Amino acid sequence: MKFNKWTVALAATGVVSLASAVQADESHPVNTALSSTTLSGYVDTSAIWNFGSGAAVANRFANTAADRQDGFNVNTINLLLEKPIDEGTWSAGYKFETMFGPDANVMPGALTSGVAIKQAHAVLRAPVGNGIDFKVGQFDPIVGYEVTESYKNPNFSRSLGFNNLEPFGHTGILASYQVNDIIGVSAGVANGDSGFGLNGGSLTAAGFASGQVGTSFRGALAESSKVYMGSVVVKAPESAGWLSGSSLYVGAVNGDANGAKNDPTLLYVGVSLATPIKELSVGASADLLFNGGMGNSYANAYAFYTGYQITEKLKANNRFEYATSGYGAFLPGRAEDKIIGETFTLDYALWANVLTRGEFRWDRSVDGGANPFNGQKNDLSLTASVVYKF
Repeated sequence: MKFNKWTVALAATGVVSLASAVQADESHPVNTALSSTTLSGYVDTSAIWNFGSGAAVANRFANTAADRQDGFNVNTINLLLEKPIDEGTWSAGYKFETMFGPDANVMPGALTSGVAIKQAHAVLRAPVGNGIDFKVGQFDPIVGYEVTESYKNPNFSRSLGFNNLEPFGHTGILASYQVNDIIGVSAGVANGDSGFGLNGGSLTAAGFASGQVGTSFRGALAESSKVYMGSVVVKAPESAGWLSGSSLYVGAVNGDANGAKNDPTLLYVGVSLATPIKELSVGASADLLFNGGMGNSYANAYAFYTGYQITEKLKANNRFEYATSGYGAFLPGRAEDKIIGETFTLDYALWANVLTRGEFRWDRSVDGGANPFNGQKNDLSLTASVVYKF
């Protein structure tokens, strides 16, 4: 152990002993608090080749947006500090997660260009029943089949529902309770500017018309504006045989777009199923957004997932999507839209801590005579993705 010069000097004069210095250092409050804190993160990079000319693409997440086409990209550098709660009766922990890079610009916690706080909350457990866990601060959304971190998803590109209908995060309080091994519930309330629909931007006619999508509108909301959320998850127990590990997730988020009564409401249903074939998994999700744009407008997105573990290192994932809206949620420059999407991804784990992927994506407008992709109905692209996790 290395001591500073003052400790060595005091030890030489007999004022303190090195043994007591070691004990004092090991029991220092800062060291104690940090002893169970973990540091993790990842670096997310990609290269995308778009088959067509121009840069018009469907409204997907930032990592496959128009500015990422036909080039090499550094999407995100993520750093996560976390102290999980333990099994104590009054245990506490925290999570602090930051994003750096272009993807950070669309997050609700964006601080400046290329920097965002993704999560920052305290975790508290109250010894009521099986224990109620509280998140207080900024936390991830409670609905959605996919998440912001690309390597945790079946595919590199995000679904249409993820980007256009679901929230990216909330600032408020969330309570979760595990009723038993099968059923878990959660409920929460957050600031009204949490937002959802088109990257969490303004869910008003003016917001769509001005193009101010993806920014915070707290100043334009009523002081009492809030977002309310709740969910129920049901997991199949081990006694369910080959269905063990399957889950059904139902959630709802009710927002307050502008302090008026036409609150947007998102209903979400997701299912993940194991199959009798160990290597094969299937899943599905449905996002139904009511009052998402102007007046009584609507937007719906459905996705179907399959995954097959070909070898220990090689896995194939497929996602088929269908989405439609009454206000052009999914296609650029449309008042109404319908779109289908097909995404095929191959994962290969060759290096330790590295996820390498190849992906083919096809989006097609099926909305009558609409040709939104630079005069074409179809948008096709190939992506190579490399993510290092630490």
